[in-house]
Amino acid sequence: MRTVLHKAENRGFANHGWLQANHSFSFANYFDKDKVQFGALRVLNDDVIAPKMGFGTHPHDNMEIITIPLSGVLKHRDNMHQNWQQVLPGEVQVMSAGTGVQHSEINGSPTEHLGLFQIWIIPNKQSVEPRYGQKTFPEAARKNKLQTLVTSIDENHEESLKIHQDAIISRIDLDEGKTFEYQLKSKNHGVYLMTIFGKVTVENQNLEARDAMGISETKLFSITANQDSGLLFIEVPMK
Repeated sequence: MRTVLHKAENRGFANHGWLQANHSFSFANYFDKDKVQFGALRVLNDDVIAPKMGFGTHPHDNMEIITIPLSGVLKHRDNMHQNWQQVLPGEVQVMSAGTGVQHSEINGSPTEHLGLFQIWIIPNKQSVEPRYGQKTFPEAARKNKLQTLVTSIDENHEESLKIHQDAIISRIDLDEGKTFEYQLKSKNHGVYLMTIFGKVTVENQNLEARDAMGISETKLFSITANQDSGLLFIEVPMK
């Protein structure tokens, strides 16, 4: 088993006033040669956006972009949809940028901060037709069991959102004292695990809220919740 530990306090941080951004990997003005990517996972940003603020219209291409709101109200608009789309906690949004998209993301609340994860995954197909997806994933469906959020567009998994990469994004909420065994898809995959909240032990390593660990070169590993905990798994090809 190969592991890399990323403690929450060692992430890149940018304070833009309206945006408090934590970067697990090199992004914008933050660069760490040891944190450029994890396999096909290029970006994991943990953002807090002030009321009524956000990102103006900007372009992307050839990237799979996944947004997971954690609190507040996200409003999204792109050149595939002229109307604003509301994305709430409990929902997940995916966007295949492909040949190119223009989009805006703003905090849709006049009073409440917006918290979200934004994930970028390098696609396995270039210049595809851009596409958008959004789906609700009930909290109860991940209590002490794995809830699959995102899979490859080539996989026959009807309950998940789709991206152009042989990747799996999933969540689990573990009760204190529970142990869960995560099994990787193949020997060529690795999984980047982030503790959303709580405290867990992963293969004798203690992780607290927003600590992360990249795990590869293994078939499976176990996680024990030391208190009620929520976990995000991003499993990607390593080569």
